[in-house]
Amino acid sequence: MKKGSDQSAGVIYTAIAYLLWGIFPLYWKLLSGVPSGEILAHRVIWSFVFMIVLLLVNRKIRVFFTTFKQLLHKPKQFVMLVVASLLISANWGIYIWAVNQNHIIEASLGYYINPLISILLGIIVLKEKLNFWQGAAVLVAAAGVVFLTFNYGHFPWVSLALAFSFGLYGLAKKMISFEAEIGLTLETMMVTPLALIYIVILVVQGHSSFGTTGSIVTTLLMVGGGVATAIPLLYFAKGAKLIPLSMIGFLQYIAPTLSLLLGVFVYHEHFTYVHMIAFSCIWIGSVIFSLSHTKFMMNHQPKWSKRSVGM
Repeated sequence: MKKGSDQSAGVIYTAIAYLLWGIFPLYWKLLSGVPSGEILAHRVIWSFVFMIVLLLVNRKIRVFFTTFKQLLHKPKQFVMLVVASLLISANWGIYIWAVNQNHIIEASLGYYINPLISILLGIIVLKEKLNFWQGAAVLVAAAGVVFLTFNYGHFPWVSLALAFSFGLYGLAKKMISFEAEIGLTLETMMVTPLALIYIVILVVQGHSSFGTTGSIVTTLLMVGGGVATAIPLLYFAKGAKLIPLSMIGFLQYIAPTLSLLLGVFVYHEHFTYVHMIAFSCIWIGSVIFSLSHTKFMMNHQPKWSKRSVGM
């Protein structure tokens, strides 16, 4: 009974995380008058501040400092932490820019593609092997991206930049392993100095939107961006421990689906037949991929494919 209740709780926590990520465009649109770089800098800084406060409340600040000291004696892990920090910051920045430049549909496409990019990185870098259905899923999704590229009129760089930055971030994270709260605090700490330098430059030049007269709401929203960033990550970390990876695979499509719906029906971005065909390919590929390790799919692979992947 306890196992069932734990799994139900895990589904709820994880679904809440993806729901919050899915409605993020609503939040960043409130800051559409602020340059994306400034929003990103404040997102990093206030995420770090919020996480430090959270560690103090949860009495984990000593663990944080101990972990950081250990990292200083592990150059490879330290470098991976810096790389992960830069990649997630780039991902955040591209997403904020995309939302406020009316590219929400392209952004949602990026997060549909992301799981498949992660698989490709696993094959190339970690020498992982695909089963037949995973290979088919990647090819179908790739066909959608290629179709979009050649028929939409421009290269879908927003989608691919988001997918690759998050995929590479996940790869870097595999090289280091921290508790969610500690990991996010370390990552934001690594880029906070850069964010502070950028903010100081804006203040000196008189271009800062933070704390100026008449911008109280803007200031509060930028501070709140740190909390908005941390909360879904913490919910996800809590939920992911309680449910199978296959279930996470299904739930992860909540976020880009909500973003897509917001882009089309709330912000009235143009959704063409080209989008429909491309998204259909990616949706089909995503579903095949999510089901690729189920007993039914594994039992219905061509015999030659089982031999080719050493199964």
